[in-house]
Amino acid sequence: MATDAIRRHAVWQSTGLRNALILLALWEIIGQLGLVAGGALPPPSDILIRLWQDRGDYPNHIGATLYASVMGFLIGNAVAIAAGVAFALSPALLRLFRGINIAAFALPPIAIAPILALTMSGMAPRITLAALGVYFVTMTATVIGLSQADSRAEDVVRAYGGSRWTVLRLVQFRGAVPSILAGLRIAAPNAVLGAILAEFGGGGRWGLGTYLLGSLGRGEPDRLWGIGLIATLIAGLSYAGFALLSRRLLGATKAVTLNTAVPTGGTASTCLSARVRMALATVLLPFALWWALIKLSGAPAMIAKTPGDVFEYLFLSQGAAAAQARLLAALAETLPITFIGMAAGLAFAFLLAILSRLMPRFIEAFMPVALITQTMPLVALTPLLVLILGRGPSLTLWITISVTFFPAFVTLAQGIALVPKSAEDLPRAYGASRWTEMRMVTIPASLPYLFAATRLTVPRALLGVMIAEWLATGRGLGNLLNQSRGYLDYGMIWSVAAVSVILSVVFYQLVVVAERQVLARLGMATPE
Repeated sequence: MATDAIRRHAVWQSTGLRNALILLALWEIIGQLGLVAGGALPPPSDILIRLWQDRGDYPNHIGATLYASVMGFLIGNAVAIAAGVAFALSPALLRLFRGINIAAFALPPIAIAPILALTMSGMAPRITLAALGVYFVTMTATVIGLSQADSRAEDVVRAYGGSRWTVLRLVQFRGAVPSILAGLRIAAPNAVLGAILAEFGGGGRWGLGTYLLGSLGRGEPDRLWGIGLIATLIAGLSYAGFALLSRRLLGATKAVTLNTAVPTGGTASTCLSARVRMALATVLLPFALWWALIKLSGAPAMIAKTPGDVFEYLFLSQGAAAAQARLLAALAETLPITFIGMAAGLAFAFLLAILSRLMPRFIEAFMPVALITQTMPLVALTPLLVLILGRGPSLTLWITISVTFFPAFVTLAQGIALVPKSAEDLPRAYGASRWTEMRMVTIPASLPYLFAATRLTVPRALLGVMIAEWLATGRGLGNLLNQSRGYLDYGMIWSVAAVSVILSVVFYQLVVVAERQVLARLGMATPE
């Protein structure tokens, strides 16, 4: 069995290398002929030459981004693991912090990057955004890993007089190592993305985001591609490093995937008043934390806005009507393309997941491209696509699809792969075709994973649209956020950030409600 697994892995590696070389060869030919937007896609040879010419610029920029990414990664994961342990020990605490956890998951980094730049100094905004990027994934992985420990081993430790801490240390935490490593693998590229997004938000001379932003108007595609590829290489190596560590510690045949649902801490209390109090506390706690952080930061009231200040700006001030009109106009431009992009990304991911079952060879050939779009930071990808697609709606739609399809595809492919073989044998026995089998058995059985993929794509779709609006199209919430920075309209900056987070949380919760209704009617297990 182990020999077969090693052989399959070797075959996959050789196939991936061959496909990557073919892709590079095609890229070189297309770039040399100038077939894409008059040279907007330069050949790899030109990019490498430009990288060599700019080699003196990169050490300081890479060093600044790596410092912020590593510090944010360490701090964010330390907080995440500590929070995961606390939540695993206290389900009530997990339910209480559910609103904060969902907000952290749904938070569009592009919306709060300007706020962090306004209220913090030095490297603090970059480290903070990098830490926020890793918190949710690692926290969820820790809670899931601790909650799925072997109950029989726990009973043995307790029978010998072991304390709650002893059970946690000897059984639960050891059993949670595979899940935590899987979380760290996913979180590592997020730290790089968070640091680069903070660099885009302003502040600091060095950093790949700063370098990319300063190079946008120079009309040098080879330099932009070089910066983007360096950023992608850093994110990809961080992912590969933890994947290698997982393989070393867990073995080549063990794979760990993460559920995207936010853990809730078990069954809710049967007392109606207790449920109401918990629900109110869950909703109010994020706003209380927002208010406390503003007060503790010591930032000037003109810059740092509390929830009350944002409410006054939008509804009670003299310019409230004008502010509402600008915000609603931006929402009218952002939301439709967000929904269209999310639907298109899910549809593309669903098609790829089906093909992964029906045509595995095709997916193996496609995976190198998919992995590049997954590890390349969004802010590095956007300027490159501007060169190819221009600044119209097609750019926004393409970016939204590219940032949503891969995590959705991984989730859906996992669900399809886990459908029991015995369930598929029945329609085959009656002569059903492969497609009929997929339609009647495989797809319905993987519905929970479809909803999980939808939960995962909601905040990523909004993030992709806002980045495209910020950097390229000059429309929607992203552009309003950018304009407000230029006008020093701090009230609008905070309003856009708050609305973006609230929208992401609301959309996430709507998906959860729909999931519960649909799966309950089908008699499937629903998330707590």
